[in-house]
Amino acid sequence: MPKITPFLWFNDNAEEAAEFYVSIFKNSKILDVVRYGDEGPGPKGSVMFTKFRLDGQEFMALNGGPEMTFSSATSFFIDCDTQKEVDYYWEKLTAGGEIQQCGWLTDKFGVTWQVVPSGLIELLHSSDPARSKKVFEAMLKMKKLDIDELCRVFDEGELVLMR
Repeated sequence: MPKITPFLWFNDNAEEAAEFYVSIFKNSKILDVVRYGDEGPGPKGSVMFTKFRLDGQEFMALNGGPEMTFSSATSFFIDCDTQKEVDYYWEKLTAGGEIQQCGWLTDKFGVTWQVVPSGLIELLHSSDPARSKKVFEAMLKMKKLDIDELCRVFDEGELVLMR
């Protein structure tokens, strides 16, 4: 097990969430499911926690009850090489969820994700502050990030970073 593993607290649908995420990300699988026994505290046979891997990153998910909820103060950043990849993750993760701006979304389980094109950070930190500002302003107007539009406002030059 890696030294640091994200641990997600769900009310009662940790297994459903893990299966949903595993169905979206390549090279992913459920690693373990631990169920309550006679000793409880949950109903016998119900899921206590599950361990799963998403594209190489391990996660733990607990059915801990309604006391804790997710917030956008913590999110998972998906680095996408192409617009097709941005579109894929956006479509899958927004299903039943909530669309935010600047590539952020909250999925149907309340977990927040950022679906971001590779190279965007470089464009935002360009040696030409005026070009970076144009990209930032364009990004603020977007929900799902559009690589072609971000490149267009950057106005040629270093655009190879995102294509």
